[in-house]
Amino acid sequence: MFLGVSRVVSAAALLVWIGFAMPSIAAAEVLSAGPSDDIEALINALQPGDELILSGGMYTLSERFSFGIVGTETAPITIRAADGEGPRFHRPNANENIIDIDQAEYVTIRGIEFSGGSAGIRISGARFLTIEDCEVHDTGDVAIRANDSGVTYESLRILGNHIHHTNNTGEGMYLGCNNAGCEVTNSLIQGNYIHHTNQPSVSQGDGIELKEGSFGNVIRDNVIHDTNYPCILTYASNGAANIIERNAMWNCGDHGIQSAADAVIRNNVILGASADGIAMQPHQSGSPSELMVVHNTVLNAGGNAISLRGISGSVVIANNALHAQEGWAFFVNGGVSGLVFAGNAGVGGVSDGALAILPGDIDLDFVGASFTGSPPVSVFPAPEGALVAAGSPGYVVADDFNGMPRVGVADIGAYLFSANGNPGWELAETPKASTPTNDPGTAGTGGGMGGSSGSAGSGGISGNTPSGSSSGCTIASSNDGMAQLMVWLICALLWHRRGGATSSSPPCARRPRPEPSRGCCAERVRSS
Repeated sequence: MFLGVSRVVSAAALLVWIGFAMPSIAAAEVLSAGPSDDIEALINALQPGDELILSGGMYTLSERFSFGIVGTETAPITIRAADGEGPRFHRPNANENIIDIDQAEYVTIRGIEFSGGSAGIRISGARFLTIEDCEVHDTGDVAIRANDSGVTYESLRILGNHIHHTNNTGEGMYLGCNNAGCEVTNSLIQGNYIHHTNQPSVSQGDGIELKEGSFGNVIRDNVIHDTNYPCILTYASNGAANIIERNAMWNCGDHGIQSAADAVIRNNVILGASADGIAMQPHQSGSPSELMVVHNTVLNAGGNAISLRGISGSVVIANNALHAQEGWAFFVNGGVSGLVFAGNAGVGGVSDGALAILPGDIDLDFVGASFTGSPPVSVFPAPEGALVAAGSPGYVVADDFNGMPRVGVADIGAYLFSANGNPGWELAETPKASTPTNDPGTAGTGGGMGGSSGSAGSGGISGNTPSGSSSGCTIASSNDGMAQLMVWLICALLWHRRGGATSSSPPCARRPRPEPSRGCCAERVRSS
């Protein structure tokens, strides 16, 4: 008995000694605030594990609004809307960005509306930053930008946001820098709804632009329409290929998807573009190489369905449904050395007579398609068309536009055929419905779910939850009085380290604010 008591008392004494001898350790807080509070100061005071919940209402901004905060992998910081409420950060002029994120690590921003300003959200430095379920609209410039020179943006998660009606350069997302002056790496851009980056004031207006050097990124399950420049534009990478998959696009003001090199483009649906549906062509230091374009469905009334110019390395174009009303199903210029062209079907023919495409018919190949260039249409394969089980088995990918496993079936285009019809989201001017992911480990801190049966990224949710006993601490002893004493001492320790009931310092006094940088915009050189 006395040995047990001695151990309990010794453990309690050790904890107290550690608590008073070590630097201050603050317990996480949940804070609530509204439009009348100093939100900028509250955000800058957030510590690892803290959560700031914003009530609904208009948060009008008149001066620069910036913050630099750092959470940890095990204690991220969250800034979010109160359940069922809609906080709106509004800047009535374009003298400053709506908000400037000077630094953010392991931070989640969720459910907030941003309007007005110059750029909507400018990210100057970030690792493991999540922006999800927000709305960014009617900005004076780009909606979301991460393009400060010399910065490496790691593991961003831009998820489920509604971005629309931009102005000036007008991109929905501008990620990275020209000529690899900064890079976005290993990030996930998923489930966003981006539209009307083509207002009269817009000079560029890509939906999503991922600049040169950025690598290992996934652009997935986004719906993008009515842009002034390409719906999705990527350049060459300085590492792993970028993946562009399961996106829906139409009324793209230039190409639907444009890529220079180092990309996997699969399971996308493109209903119409001013130029070509998918264009591979030289851009900055990149030229078409290390490109895989498979299982896409492209309809285009005016331009080509797919084009390839200036090939310089390996390019695979396989199992695509390519229907062009006036242009070529596949146009190539600059040779075909390094090109694999297999299992494609459609309308419009091929510009190089040495290549062959299976003949198709837009009325027979799909359930209800047309060259109108926008929904409502259905490009789900029809049983009597040219797409079902007609592709090249060697280039079948794991899943389809709906996230359905293909299990080796070589149906051409973005969908796996089913006699019961389309089991997933129907094309519409809405965000895409939730789609399962069969690639493991796609989630990061604050991000979405990991793949089926896959491990999660940092802080993500794995496909399977392990069972078994808890790994947490449990006090089990006949010396209940001593155990309760130890718990009481621990509570007293935490109370002391937080300042106790006598603390008069407000939460925002815990950390000095970083010195803001000048101006609202980083200097940037644009290229078409």
